[in-house]
Amino acid sequence: MSVVLGLAVGAVTVLLLRIAAAGILRAPALQRPNYREHIIPTGTGVLIVIALLVIEAGRAILGSLGVGDDPGLTIERSEVLFAVFGFGLLGLIDDIAGDSTRRGFRGHLGALRDGEITTGLLKLFGGAGLAVVLVATPGFATGRRLLVDAVLIALAANLGNLLDRAPGRTIKAALVAYVPLAIVLGDGPVGVAIAPVMGAAFALLPDDLGERLMLGDAGANVLGATLGLGVVLGRGEVTRGTALGVLIVANIAAEIWSFSAVIDRLGPLRWFDRLGQRPERRGA
Repeated sequence: MSVVLGLAVGAVTVLLLRIAAAGILRAPALQRPNYREHIIPTGTGVLIVIALLVIEAGRAILGSLGVGDDPGLTIERSEVLFAVFGFGLLGLIDDIAGDSTRRGFRGHLGALRDGEITTGLLKLFGGAGLAVVLVATPGFATGRRLLVDAVLIALAANLGNLLDRAPGRTIKAALVAYVPLAIVLGDGPVGVAIAPVMGAAFALLPDDLGERLMLGDAGANVLGATLGLGVVLGRGEVTRGTALGVLIVANIAAEIWSFSAVIDRLGPLRWFDRLGQRPERRGA
């Protein structure tokens, strides 16, 4: 499967699931107010998770029939599938049971100091554990690289969540980051593995921008982790170190400044952020 085909299959699959799951998305447990206080379903990024499962199952079935160049489940596809399921589950728990009054590292650590384990803290520590397991898979180096690459994946997932404060923002940012990564990865095994995830995200963008659904942590977590894993699996030490540095700075900055406030003050970023959104968006 080529990258272009993977993108297309991911997009088509999630659109079909979006139609089929219309009733499920109306479930009371998923209904949350957005920044405009409109009640819409959250956690719908879980559709990306299900879409990837359907795609990989389809690949396996076709492979058993002798269709395709690489019918087996490669290590790259296994890694992406595990990452998507793990980070998607942690995000969905936070979407459904999370307390929005506790945000950021300081908020969740403050809750822990008070003897409370928040779903956000569970997501942070669970994400760190998932990242370590991903990097420790056979074929990866141990020691310093284990730490560096695990932190990279975990911070990428967290940055996806931090950006999810306005319609379409996380998906747009993820697609911008994905374009250069896709170019350097090409049609290699890593590029093919992450393509369906990004195609599925792109297909959900119109509904996200139109405020018909919220991606939620179940989707933002997944997109960030997938891109981080793509860097870890497909790039060299210099690129991974640079990416880690950028992610550390971005995550620390989010604890100090509001991304929404910064975006609103910078014309080009404000234009891109509001591109495709419904009018009269107020700051998040």
